[in-house]
Amino acid sequence: MKVTVVGAGAVGASCAEYIAIKDFASEVVILDIKEGFAEGKAMDLMQTASLNSFDTKITGSTNDYSKTAGSDVCVITSGIPRKPGMTREELIGINAGIVKMVSASLIKHSPDTIIIVVSNPMDTMTYLVHKTTGLPKNRIIGMGGALDSARFKYRLAEALGAPISDVDGMVIGGHSDKGMVPLIGKAVRNSVVVSEFLSEERMEQVVQDTKVGGATLTGLLGTSAWYAPGAAVSAMVQAIACDTKKIFPCSALLAGEFGLNDLAIGVPCVLGANGIEKIVEISLTDAEKAKLAESAEGVKKTNGLLEL
Repeated sequence: MKVTVVGAGAVGASCAEYIAIKDFASEVVILDIKEGFAEGKAMDLMQTASLNSFDTKITGSTNDYSKTAGSDVCVITSGIPRKPGMTREELIGINAGIVKMVSASLIKHSPDTIIIVVSNPMDTMTYLVHKTTGLPKNRIIGMGGALDSARFKYRLAEALGAPISDVDGMVIGGHSDKGMVPLIGKAVRNSVVVSEFLSEERMEQVVQDTKVGGATLTGLLGTSAWYAPGAAVSAMVQAIACDTKKIFPCSALLAGEFGLNDLAIGVPCVLGANGIEKIVEISLTDAEKAKLAESAEGVKKTNGLLEL
């Protein structure tokens, strides 16, 4: 298994680190436009190999896409990150051009690859890759829902005073502060719905804290988060590499599922060797359907800003 990570910034480097530590890939290539940056990150990570007991080979390159040839999975993290007060949607002008160029360059050298999109606005960037590359839709995946669900579970465990391993929950919809749909009614603590433990007010607070999870961290850090996004991507890559058939909510191109068409948005997906093996159409309440439809309208509005 060969994995390429484009963008050697905090998210890309964290992604490469987590993939290497899990030791399921033979090689990770880090690519960046900044001279020597990817090479330095790769060398620094390789110097942890004996300490962290992994054999994954990590190499770096400055904008040489020939080094990515034969990649089974390619992760696109490149683009400008959010600053405090910015929405993900405000990044579209610059990041669209970057993502379009990067995806074309990757496919030139790895025509059978699976692409995972991290760059924001993530659902729209995922849609852009669908519209400009011609790859089968199962081989283009947006990361957002996996990260949003991890943040949801963190907030649930916090509210419940429970170990996070006891908690499960899912976020669908667009990867934006307004577009996320945390499925609080389906969230559980060891198979018991959380409404058995939490008041309506506390559950609503969990939902709101989840939706602004990224903005909260951007305010604290001065830029976008990186540990959780990197971990979310590495978990998705592992599911593909090891053909685990695990379900992740991630941005997939829909063609009638959930009553939606011609947009990429977060929905439950089975991930395996073929990328998205199946979109799982879970049952939703009327309220959840309405929120998902509203989220979809927001994503479509952002998609309309693309120059396709």
